[in-house]
Amino acid sequence: MSTVELTKENFDQVVTDNDFILIDFWASWCGPCRQFAPVYEGAAERHPDLVFAKVDTEAQQELAAAFEIRSIPTLMIVRDNVAVFAQPGALPEAALEDVIGQARALDMDEVRKSIEDAQGAAQAEAAAEA
Repeated sequence: MSTVELTKENFDQVVTDNDFILIDFWASWCGPCRQFAPVYEGAAERHPDLVFAKVDTEAQQELAAAFEIRSIPTLMIVRDNVAVFAQPGALPEAALEDVIGQARALDMDEVRKSIEDAQGAAQAEAAAEA
């Protein structure tokens, strides 16, 4: 499977329609991005059940800003509309496969519960400070 180009126009639909998406934030002038591209494409071929997407940070500056991308390449994994992984730097093939395996193994009910717990604690802390 080839990668999907994400833009601000199709981002919400792609994320909503798919429950497991890997996103590579990159730019054509970025040497590490160009080195990571074949590793990412290879993983896309090995995992046809997952969506592999790319965001050209030069063409999609608003999208890159929305995710506070400060360094490229940055790999992000979104499962069930929740960003479960984000890391700058070009990953070697073995590390990418490991991250994919870890993301597949996540119990998303537990992830959502921990997010709710953290949000509740932050709201309680804000209320106590007010």
